[in-house]
Amino acid sequence: MAFSLNNMEGKELADDYTRKTLPKGRWSDTWDIFKSNFTKLILLNLFVLITFLPGIAIIIFRNMYFMGLGAFEPVNSSIKFFFYPDLNGRTESVALTVDVLFYALLIVAGFIASLGIAGGTYSLRKLINTRGEFTVKGFLHGIKKCYFNTVLPVTLFMVFLYGTVIVGDWRALHIATGGSKGGATTAYVFSIIGTVLIGIYCAWLFAAGTTYKLGLGQLIKNSFVLMIGAPVHTLFMAGFSLIPVWLFLMGSFFRTLGIILMIFFGFAFVLLSWTSFTQWVFDLYITPNLKTEDKQRNVKKTEKELAQEKLDEEKRQAMELLAAGRSELIARPILPVSDTAVITPFGKTFTRENLSAANSERDKLKNDIAEYEKAHLGDEVYVQYNKLFADREKALQTPEGKKGKKNKSKVSSDNLLK
Repeated sequence: MAFSLNNMEGKELADDYTRKTLPKGRWSDTWDIFKSNFTKLILLNLFVLITFLPGIAIIIFRNMYFMGLGAFEPVNSSIKFFFYPDLNGRTESVALTVDVLFYALLIVAGFIASLGIAGGTYSLRKLINTRGEFTVKGFLHGIKKCYFNTVLPVTLFMVFLYGTVIVGDWRALHIATGGSKGGATTAYVFSIIGTVLIGIYCAWLFAAGTTYKLGLGQLIKNSFVLMIGAPVHTLFMAGFSLIPVWLFLMGSFFRTLGIILMIFFGFAFVLLSWTSFTQWVFDLYITPNLKTEDKQRNVKKTEKELAQEKLDEEKRQAMELLAAGRSELIARPILPVSDTAVITPFGKTFTRENLSAANSERDKLKNDIAEYEKAHLGDEVYVQYNKLFADREKALQTPEGKKGKKNKSKVSSDNLLK
């Protein structure tokens, strides 16, 4: 599995934040984020809930529309055929017709809901990896970066869910009109199983696509590998993440509790649990992209500031190369070694007169070196060499407040000695 996921390393989808620490553990990280950022989670849940409102409205209107048909259609099964003709299958037929329309609209509502899911997931992943940094701007940035890789699995799952609902309605109609239960029930069961498996796959497709920069082919392949690589963990965490949904589906008091949870932090809880779990799995097989403090600071800087820092760094490197490349042996004339030069050596014993003579010889040698340098400093070889480095030093200098035409030529370590 690790070999199959190597192409994901270093491709984290995080261009406005950097990871600061490795995760301590799946549960402890999730709990720390949940308890220390609860207010942020409520705000984040509100943003996600807004994008789910069209879908919620479609479901409510579907139920109201179906109930309203009772005023025009004989769909009340308690009224027997003494008052109406045989109603077998009439209710199921109306339900099928209604669901074909409204669940198709629900697929379209998934496009809008994907906005909140994309922004919310990116914000929560940022929250986990930075330990507390969350902004509305980051939420919108997450929509920009993750929308396509969110709407793709959401739409795929909604299409399969749509098919399962239609198959279920057809099954009920088929049985109500006297058809056999076996074939219709088998088709419905396989449809449910297929939708559950596709839902789990889409969850990994969504997790990988909102975490890493991958091509569509790599995304499809790696998501499948992730799904079959940790099946038990995946099933458990999928069930745990959907606790608010299970409460809503249980009905009665639990439905009320589920609605309250979904309004305040249910969506955030689902996304946080799944995001934390998938991040833990990714870190098992992919080396996390942890950046240095300098790179973390650079994330908050503008492109102009980063470009100026890069230019200053290039100039600094150029000056270092300039200083290292300039040789005193070539930059100025040096008196050649002569056999005629007399330097009196000291013996094992020497007197004050010997020290005085040595000082005189040293002073004479210094004078000869200075006179030779003065006499030959104007030679062409020294003039050209010093002029070369003088021009480079002048090009690297940018005095503050100096007006006039700027030198637009870029001087760096690459063109220093060109």
